[in-house]
Amino acid sequence: MKAVFTFAVPFLLIFFFFFFADFSFAIAAPPPRGYYINCGAPTEENIEGIPWIPDEGFVNGGNVSQIDSPGIMPLLSTLRYFPDTKSRKNCFVIRVSKGSKYIVRTTYYYGGFDGRNEPPVFDQIIDGMRWSTVDTLENYAAGLTSYYEIMVAAQRKTISVCLARNANTATASSPFISGLELVSLENSMYNSTNFSKYALSTIARHRFGHEDSLISYPDDPFNRYWQSFTDANPVVECHSNISSPDFWNFPPPAALMKGLTTSRGKELLINWPPFDLPNTSYYIALYFQDNRTPSPFSWRVFDVAVNGRAFYSGLNISTEGVMVYGSQWPLAGKTTITLTPAFDSPVGPVINAGELFQIVPIGGRTLTRDVIAMENIARSFANPPQDWKGDPCLPKQNSWTGLTCDIYGGFARVATLNLTNFGISGVLSDSIGNLTAITDIWLSGNKLAGKIPQMGNLKELASLHLADNEFTGSIPSFLANLPNIKEIFLQNNKLSGPIPESLKNRSGIDLRISSANQLEM
Repeated sequence: MKAVFTFAVPFLLIFFFFFFADFSFAIAAPPPRGYYINCGAPTEENIEGIPWIPDEGFVNGGNVSQIDSPGIMPLLSTLRYFPDTKSRKNCFVIRVSKGSKYIVRTTYYYGGFDGRNEPPVFDQIIDGMRWSTVDTLENYAAGLTSYYEIMVAAQRKTISVCLARNANTATASSPFISGLELVSLENSMYNSTNFSKYALSTIARHRFGHEDSLISYPDDPFNRYWQSFTDANPVVECHSNISSPDFWNFPPPAALMKGLTTSRGKELLINWPPFDLPNTSYYIALYFQDNRTPSPFSWRVFDVAVNGRAFYSGLNISTEGVMVYGSQWPLAGKTTITLTPAFDSPVGPVINAGELFQIVPIGGRTLTRDVIAMENIARSFANPPQDWKGDPCLPKQNSWTGLTCDIYGGFARVATLNLTNFGISGVLSDSIGNLTAITDIWLSGNKLAGKIPQMGNLKELASLHLADNEFTGSIPSFLANLPNIKEIFLQNNKLSGPIPESLKNRSGIDLRISSANQLEM
């Protein structure tokens, strides 16, 4: 079972947090690298130093709705929703640098845009992988907005984030989204994870000892959201400056300015995160820094355990700070972090911040050659189906309309293409010839023009239905050489010239070519 936790944030609180941020620092700090997409917004808007751009050009279809709530922050004042019940998914596609790491964050504030009392429930998908179910009912009822966050490496030159109906999506409701962020990370960050096989889904990110609102940009140059966490333990403040480059993962100095501690010689127990976890594997990062004024005696030594299991022994921290992590750590239920001081440590243990991510196996992928071919075919159609964005095959239940796919050698491959009577216009791209696992191409009853493209490499093709279109030129001779072809339907086009002798002499083929074509029999 894949667990996903939403972060709930009061939308008015977010507004006032950004409003009262240190304006001079916001101006001086460069905006985080990446894309900040304000879904449904008509124009670009700068929100505390970050340029939020409209979603035009990133997504096909959908409708825009305005949210009228007093004092609402600009990001939540519009949204895009997708009422088409036939669309298998609705994808935003963003160009990225292949191999680079990104934080992807989706933001949802319902606002009653559809006149209903409850927000819809639906799935979100990233690069063909089902990421999570979006269920914002509890947060919305409490006047909160919700966001979801995942860390991935780009496997191609684009990343797609898609919304899709599921069994719990009411027919009269529509998937929606308020904002979409994609932030570029440094290559060294979280580099103990094999991002070719796994993604990191954010479960918790806290700065300990703080009670005020969350921090993000400009305090964090990667715009990570750091929430506050306190318990019954004493709180200490830091008396030295922290430099993010001193740490793996570059936690912002503002996240380390306080910490939880206890008296000399005592164990420090912290129940974190403050909710139960399902039984699976997690990435844990814990950040420590001695709070005292720097001196030769500013050090602490203690052991770190998680749920009674040794996490790090003899950790020696100073005012320069240190981070320890576990990259495949099993957790379930409540989680307790125990810091046990060394017998000669002059002061008690301290902890400043923590991050927790669920390890998410990426699973299968669609063969890159098939992805490129289908993207080229989509571009050659003047009016492809609305859901022809994102991964063509995956998840399997959310493949593009008209496609079925099979798994070959660990990769999804396009097996059939059926858009009969869809009213598709344009041309049929030569890239159709690169779908070497396809068995059936059914495109009859459309308005496709141009020549029939080369498909001589389609050794598995059994049926080719191109009837009732506007194809011109001659019937290509390669059709006779397709080893598994059984049906060729070409009637009612504008084809001309002779019928290849090799095709006329080929037995075992249902060949239909007359009516409207100007062929030499």
